[in-house]
Amino acid sequence: MSKTIKIITISLLLAAIVALSFGAGCVLGSRNSTEPEPGLEVVEQAWDIIFQDYVDKDKLDTGTLAQGAIRGMVEALDDPYTSYLDAETYQLSLRSLEGKFEGIGAYVAIKDEQLIIIAPIADSPADRAGIRAGDIILEIDGRSTSGMSLAEAVLNVQGPAGTTVTLLVLHEGETEPEVIEIVRAEIELPSVHFEMREEIAYINITYFSERTAQELAPVVESINQQAATGIILDLRGNPGGLLEAVIDVAGFFLNEGVVLDVVDNEGRHDSYSVKPGEIATDLPLVVLVDGYSASGSEVLAGALQDYGRATIAGTKTFGKGSVNILCQLTDGSGLYITNARWLTPHGRLIEGEGLYPDYELELEGEDAIQWAIDYLRGNE
Repeated sequence: MSKTIKIITISLLLAAIVALSFGAGCVLGSRNSTEPEPGLEVVEQAWDIIFQDYVDKDKLDTGTLAQGAIRGMVEALDDPYTSYLDAETYQLSLRSLEGKFEGIGAYVAIKDEQLIIIAPIADSPADRAGIRAGDIILEIDGRSTSGMSLAEAVLNVQGPAGTTVTLLVLHEGETEPEVIEIVRAEIELPSVHFEMREEIAYINITYFSERTAQELAPVVESINQQAATGIILDLRGNPGGLLEAVIDVAGFFLNEGVVLDVVDNEGRHDSYSVKPGEIATDLPLVVLVDGYSASGSEVLAGALQDYGRATIAGTKTFGKGSVNILCQLTDGSGLYITNARWLTPHGRLIEGEGLYPDYELELEGEDAIQWAIDYLRGNE
């Protein structure tokens, strides 16, 4: 799977989708109504004229028009991280960072107007039932997927553990589709992957979920017990996640200090500091980053770099340094809106700038990991 596809699809799970995967500052909340702004009068006037004078009154739908107005306002902001979510997508976004979900377990995307399996999650119900990468899902429980949105497809495939969904699937390279029945289950999607490379501990954090710190704790404890001499923290392709999880993870590597400084639209500063935990490590640390390390991964790498706690290696990061809040509207839809920018502990702006590594590498994949191993061994 290419890095670009990985960034797009890491959150596009069957039963857990977030179209806004660069949202490390995702804070769930709601907004009370405020006094009308002057420009709102013009919007209300246009609304009244449409309902009074439009020729096909039977075609007018308040919900559709309201959604159109909101989408127009969001588009006018010209902010790639501010988006309107319909009610279905809003509910899916709430589940996307929980670290587990109920469904069949597969990465999915829309390609050439077809619902495509990018890959089944290893040992998931989809994997065990014979779902393969490249499969085209033609029908879900007898309903054609033609014209179906990704969110709609996800909602149709997901369901309570123990229930069955029937898919009509066309395997890549074949001409006859196959009917596959899959029993849904609770799928855990770990965000932390760990292995020892001889005396060097390798940790890969793919995104920051509600469970990341919980997953990382036994890993760090194991590292301390196995007499490791150094750690590689791989944040390549990590699109971010929950800010609170980023702060918690920082506590495994930093004893104290500010992790990031948030500046809101009034110019107010709000600092987030390390929360020291019972389990931590001071082992030499190399952090691998690339152009797809974004948002929360940039926050963590920036803090570790500012304090000289880690050597950062790879390529310049993505440059997504904004805080976003997810607000539910009265019709069940939501706004995912940028409401602040963040700075590293030393005041470096991440938004649009990214982080520059201490060592710029042209190496990718295992070659970059081997470079980090050699560096920690003193061979570089």
